[in-house]
Amino acid sequence: MTDLRPSPRVYGLDTLRALAVSFVVLHHYTLFVGSDDTFGWVGRIGWVGVDLFFALSGYLIGNQIFAAMRTPQGLSLGRFYARRLLRTLPNFYAVLALYYLWPGFRAGQPLLPVWEFLTFTQNINLQPGSAFSHAWSLCIEEQFYLLLPACALTIAALGGRRGSSLRWAWGAIAFIVIAGMLVRGVLWQELVDGAARPLNDYYKYIYYSSLCRLDELVAGVALALLKNYHADLWQRLTAHAHTALAAGIALTALTFYLFLADHYGFAMTVFGYPMLALGFALLIVAALGDGVLRRTRIPGAGKLALWSYAIYLTHKQVCILLAEPLAARGFDADSAVAIGVSMLLSVLSGWVLFRLVETPFMMLRDRYLPSNLRAPAALSAQPR
Repeated sequence: MTDLRPSPRVYGLDTLRALAVSFVVLHHYTLFVGSDDTFGWVGRIGWVGVDLFFALSGYLIGNQIFAAMRTPQGLSLGRFYARRLLRTLPNFYAVLALYYLWPGFRAGQPLLPVWEFLTFTQNINLQPGSAFSHAWSLCIEEQFYLLLPACALTIAALGGRRGSSLRWAWGAIAFIVIAGMLVRGVLWQELVDGAARPLNDYYKYIYYSSLCRLDELVAGVALALLKNYHADLWQRLTAHAHTALAAGIALTALTFYLFLADHYGFAMTVFGYPMLALGFALLIVAALGDGVLRRTRIPGAGKLALWSYAIYLTHKQVCILLAEPLAARGFDADSAVAIGVSMLLSVLSGWVLFRLVETPFMMLRDRYLPSNLRAPAALSAQPR
């Protein structure tokens, strides 16, 4: 019988999620409001927060799917999709409505047709500079949520025996990683190298592309596969949490350094994202293992982690809209006052969205769709 009661919070995962949203907020402030020197290298490399979110999503969603597949009831695709939609769509639609119904909220930025957001295809051939452009990562995650459970069930059905299914699953993960490197390499050579606007085309055809940004997601899925189907290996990995933490920090630090030196070059375009994926996967192992990252509760990290999705949706435009009135009062973008007010209101706006929109829908989900299993959890507990 599967215990479906909420498990104790893993402080390490809260820390990583809080770190991810902090990186993204600082990067967007550097990019759209401040300057390269506002937060130094942290602001310039902060885009990797999205990749850390991808790795965490890959693990958490993969773990939900594989854990459900291992139960007698099995995974319900309908329940899984309904739970994910209740988790992601209300906040997204609320913010999307602000962009379309309140012209001032766009701050003069062009807005793409609404159908591209509603179908989660906005990231395809996305031109940099449009309003709500950071929804590109949500599009990739929604595409991932749609495909992963269906692929997992298909592999399980085609594989037949458990060992055969696992070989198919690991083969699919390896194929995605290798294909991603090949696709990025070809796109860089054909569409970026020598282009009239190479930076624009890099973002349009590589950075925002679903096919080019799956590395961290499948790295998280690989961890979930290890946890659920290779228990002995998983226990050995998590038993060395401090080693994983040291290796993860070292690899991510090296990758950050290389990206800062040559973000848009061929080598980092091809190999940089798998390096990030491996580094973040090691940090997730450290967060889940019996080590200092799992046990350490950083004040405020749990709240930031809880509000991170809402903060991600609102922070960018909040910072952009605050810049002009703050400057008019003599506080330039790099001043402590402007930064402090912008960060505070970014968190506050996320909290408001979380309380007014996300929380009620989470209560509905918990009441009517308590699990991803085919049958209600109560049925499995009845005597037979």
